[in-house]
Formats: sequence, structure tokens, C-alpha cells
Amino acid sequence: MLLIVALAATVVGALTSVGQQFLPDALRPLSNSASGWTIPVAASVYLARPALRLAPLLGVLGFTATNLGYAAASNLRGHPYDPGFWLIVGLLAGPLVGGAAALLHHRERRWAAVGAGLLAGILAGEGVYGLTTVADTTGAAYWWAILAIAVVALAAFSARRLVRPPTIAIAAAVLVGTGSAFFVGFRWALPALLG
Repeated sequence: MLLIVALAATVVGALTSVGQQFLPDALRPLSNSASGWTIPVAASVYLARPALRLAPLLGVLGFTATNLGYAAASNLRGHPYDPGFWLIVGLLAGPLVGGAAALLHHRERRWAAVGAGLLAGILAGEGVYGLTTVADTTGAAYWWAILAIAVVALAAFSARRLVRPPTIAIAAAVLVGTGSAFFVGFRWALPALLG
């Protein structure tokens, strides 16, 4: 399980480096966005179905391997990249993403709602950030697509798994909270740290 997550994440990281050069303009943000790494890491943890106590570690492993795969491919292509800062971000985001992905399998619907809301909130927050901050240089199509994926995925998961209005409300509230935190973090906190 650890090896599969690490290998898949390393390949995704390397592909995002290459994608920055070769993807068409409308898809290029995929190779330079949080969602381009969050979706594959969350999917690999979800598919691995780890115990909840192991999922945060798999999330960290996934983000670390993605970042190192990106660094290796970038450096081989002659684009020096220091993975240090994003390794720290991965240490912070990895447990949330890994834990959220594992919560989707939780037998109690309210915990599954929290996991779904966290993952959808990350995507929604990035979609809003992209539309309000970088769409003039990257185009809006990708950011609208990520926002739509967040809403449609949460709606589908809610209809299939959460079912009841109170658990759907939990997922929606977590989406709004997570999305808002993501937006604030990327819009103001991250630029201040990168100075």
C-alpha cells in the first residue's frame, strides 16, 4: 500500500513538471495548482482503503513523493527546483487530505460528510482563488472546471452516501469552511510567506 501510493505520487509529480511545458493553455493550470496534486493523492489514499490512523501518513507520503517527483523531473529538464517549501506544505496538508480520503469510507455518515466536505472544500477554494486571482493570466476555464468538480462530486457523494439533510448540511458547512480557509491562505498567507 505504501509503495503503490509513493510510486503513483512520484509519477504524478514528474508528469506535472512535464505538463507545464506540453499541456495546452486551457489545461496548463492542472500542472501548477493544488488540485493537480490533491486529487491524485486523495484518490490513491481512498483506493488503498487504509485504516484511519494510517491515512494521514499516506497523505504526507503522497504529497512528499509528488513533490520529489516534480523536483526530479524539473531538475532533469534543466529547471532547478528546491522542494523545501512545498515539502513543508505537504506535511501540513497531507494529513488532512489523507484523513479526509479515508473518512469517505467511514461507516458513520457524519464522518464521511466531514471527509467529503474537506476534499470538496479544497477544490472549491482553489477554484475561487483561481477565478479571483490568476484567471487573467491563466484563463478561467480550468478554475470553473475545478469549482464544478467540487460541487458535482459533493452532490453525487451526498446523494449516494450521505442521504439525510443533516449529514449533507455537515458536508456543505465543511466545504464552505475549508474553501474559505484555502482561499485566505492562498490569497494572503502564502504570498506573505513566499515574500
